[in-house]
Order: sequence, then C-alpha cells, then structure tokens
Amino acid sequence: MRTQRIDVYLLPALLGSADLSGTVAVVIDVLRATTTITHALANGAECVVPCQTIEEAQALRTDHPAALLGGERGGKKIPGFDLGNSPAEYSREVVAGKKVLFTTTNGTKAMQACRAADEIWIASFVNLTAVCNRLTEHPQIHIVCAGTDGEITREDVLLAGAIVDHLSTDAPSPIELNDQAQIATDAWQEAKQGLTSVSLAERLKMSRGGRNVLRIGLENDIEIAATVDKFELVPRLNPRTWEIRRGEPTTE
Repeated sequence: MRTQRIDVYLLPALLGSADLSGTVAVVIDVLRATTTITHALANGAECVVPCQTIEEAQALRTDHPAALLGGERGGKKIPGFDLGNSPAEYSREVVAGKKVLFTTTNGTKAMQACRAADEIWIASFVNLTAVCNRLTEHPQIHIVCAGTDGEITREDVLLAGAIVDHLSTDAPSPIELNDQAQIATDAWQEAKQGLTSVSLAERLKMSRGGRNVLRIGLENDIEIAATVDKFELVPRLNPRTWEIRRGEPTTE
C-alpha cells in the first residue's frame, strides 16, 4: 500500500494527542543528532542508544563498560564523555563495533516523544533518498522535528518538506497532508528553487540551529549536515529494545 497520509509536527510538543500506534514515525534533528547517528552507524557502530539524561547514559555505561558516551548540552561535549555531537567525531576508527550511549538537548527527546510508534526512523539530509525509498510503502507517516530549545528550526522544517515533496512527486494519487506538512513542503520548494544561488549549507547556517552551531565554532558540522544522500542506510530505533541499528537495505 502506498503512502496515503503524512503528518508533520514542527516540534514534538505539537504532537498533542496524535495516535502513533500502527504507524511509522520519522525523527529529524538535522543539526545535529540525526546526522551524527547516521554517520555513527555508517561507520560501523554496533548501535546507538538514545538517553534522555546524562545520568541515564552514565548509568548504562556501568552495565556496558566498553560502550562510548556521546552527546552534548548547549551544543558542547558533555564533560567526561568520549564524544560530542559532531558527525566527524564518529569515524570508523572510533566507533566501529561499539555501542554508543547518546544524549542530546533536543534530538533524543524527540525520539522519546515517538515511542508509541511501531517503527521509528532517523532522517537527515545525508540519507534523504534512502529514507524516502523506505517510506513509500507505508500508508501513514508521522514526521517529528526536534527543533531547538522548544523553538521551531528552519533546518528541520526544510528536511521535513523535502521528504514530503519527494514522496508526493511519485505518488499515484494525492497524499493527504496536515497543515504543518504543507508549510514544510512550501518552505522546501521555495528553498529548492534558490539552491543554484544559495547552497543548502548557507541556508542551514542562517537557521536558528545553524547560528547556534556557528556560535560554538563548529561550522564544518553544518557543511557535513548539508551533504545530501551521502549514505544509503536508514537508522531504525526499535521501540522495544530502544536501540538504533542499521535498517535492512532497501530493495528499490
């Protein structure tokens, strides 16, 4: 069955009373959690475990002493952690074969908000087409943007719109969209028309999240996050085990 309806939520708080049971939820935190997670799995990490608090990650480390602690608060690496939230830190040499206990200010909270879904997928520009290819056979999709400190962020809105635009383009019949999905699509279509003059990276730098990343001196993270279709994998968060692992390769 092809996609029939897509609901976008520009912040987790806007989920309200939405019923995610029996559906696929897609979590977006372009700058930088979902981009970083995708890099970690692409570079051979065994899995990523999203944690809500620093203390939760540290407690899990006690049970898994070989695991790596990764994440940020205020954009910066947490004291005592092995890694921050920069995709380049999660190289094959560092993460291959490792479990990563991961906590961030916004992204991991958005994942928790989707826990009632049957499947939770992790999306970023670096795996945009792979995510879209996997979504085409799911009738109802919920896309949840992490935002930044409770505020809507343009980079997440643009990716949500790109996913809706991609799925709508090849749909055999019109897909039903909520208003937030239409807002995101309109934003992406406007941005897409101007990509010849203003690159995606430059657009991300002008967003709220982009300005925050620039403020802490991590401009290269934005360049990495704006690289479209670098990977073909789709990270999947299992709501039961609460581990993010590589999804099965797409057959499309």
